[in-house]
Amino acid sequence: MIAIIDYDAGNIKSVEKAVQYLGRDCVTTRDADTILNADHVILPGVGAFGDAMKRLDEYGLIGVIKKVCQKGIPFLGICLGLQLLFETSEESPGVQGLGILKGSIKRLPDDAGLKVPDIGWNSLTLKGDGRLFKGIKDESFVYFVHSYYLDAEDKDIVKAVIGYGTEVDASVESGNIFACQFHPEKSSETGLSILENFLNV
Repeated sequence: MIAIIDYDAGNIKSVEKAVQYLGRDCVTTRDADTILNADHVILPGVGAFGDAMKRLDEYGLIGVIKKVCQKGIPFLGICLGLQLLFETSEESPGVQGLGILKGSIKRLPDDAGLKVPDIGWNSLTLKGDGRLFKGIKDESFVYFVHSYYLDAEDKDIVKAVIGYGTEVDASVESGNIFACQFHPEKSSETGLSILENFLNV
């Protein structure tokens, strides 16, 4: 069973539909026992970093997510779900993220002649041997919607980047923890292949 964490952060239905399309059973939940007994856990989300951390706290999910990661259950953060795994965000000064991975979330540069937010398709430059990208060609296009980006402290965990006024760490992997700034569930065949790779971990 795949558990999709529900913390009122939007975009959950499209993730649910993508998982079901791949033939997997899933449940959208905030029940701790259900999440901790899942085969895989997904933290999707769109919205503001500070608001999301507040909701995770209110629903008692911060400790649950940390336990999932400690137990070795394959965990995937998508978009805001990636950002929340890290320590801080320029979007919400003073708010602590989950701090499961080291790094900070920064605002995309406004002075690069590019629109912020970045909404649309960008091609990934793959790094190393990311398990999410098994069978995925370098420079494959995926769909982004974001105004903030990850600057990971440990670049060895970065498995894909894009250029958008700066180098954006677009996907990371560390042990059982995976995360994408882009939306695999909205990224056509490539995105579905990335999701399937995660579900096969």
